[in-house]
Amino acid sequence: MIETIDDLSIGGLKLLQAAKGYRFSLDPILLAHFADICEHDSVVDLGSGSGILPLLLARLSAVPKLVGIELQPQLAERAERNVALNGLQERVKIVQGDLRRIRQLLPPAQTDLVVTNPPYRKTETGRIAPDNERAAARHELAGGLDDFVAAAAWLLKNAGRFAIIFLAERLPELLSLMATRGIEPKRLRMIHPRQQEAAKMVLVEGRKAGRPGLTVVPPLYVYRGPGRDYTAEVLSMYESPIR
Repeated sequence: MIETIDDLSIGGLKLLQAAKGYRFSLDPILLAHFADICEHDSVVDLGSGSGILPLLLARLSAVPKLVGIELQPQLAERAERNVALNGLQERVKIVQGDLRRIRQLLPPAQTDLVVTNPPYRKTETGRIAPDNERAAARHELAGGLDDFVAAAAWLLKNAGRFAIIFLAERLPELLSLMATRGIEPKRLRMIHPRQQEAAKMVLVEGRKAGRPGLTVVPPLYVYRGPGRDYTAEVLSMYESPIR
């Protein structure tokens, strides 16, 4: 498979990606800046793809241990090479495995922060991409939303945090599943393409065994006008300091 090496313009990170397969979007960058991460956290990313989210969090924080779980062998192998390409082998570990079998992969109640940028679409909605990498990244071909939330609930310590970026149209389902799994929604931010346009995505943070009480923070706007120019806030995410 033909690959490219792309400069993320964040912390000097470079990313190997398939030229015609799964390629990262803005979503993991938005999630990395939304997640409430502390210096000594242990962090697990569910559905790591090429490893972009653990790499971003490693650059944006001083956390000593980050684990990425990825089902597809070719993506897990590429994520491992991305970790090595950026010299982060001492802090980032990629685990190839099925998060639906999380109990066989990682121990319970040992993680401070779980993050995920999961597939957004149910299999019966939308056109499924012709290649396996993109299809699994966009559609719930190997685990639905509840599988991701259940895996997070298994991994998190009490008071541990769960941060996710997901479709705004499926927000009621997400909040319900989090509450069912014992992860109390605590912070929410809607993502709008532009001002005066409806939100397309949402960022949500929950706390395991947390007390009720949800804070809705001001919305995030991606583009500043009718074109594709990012707003000042989004541009600032590419200028974050390196740890």
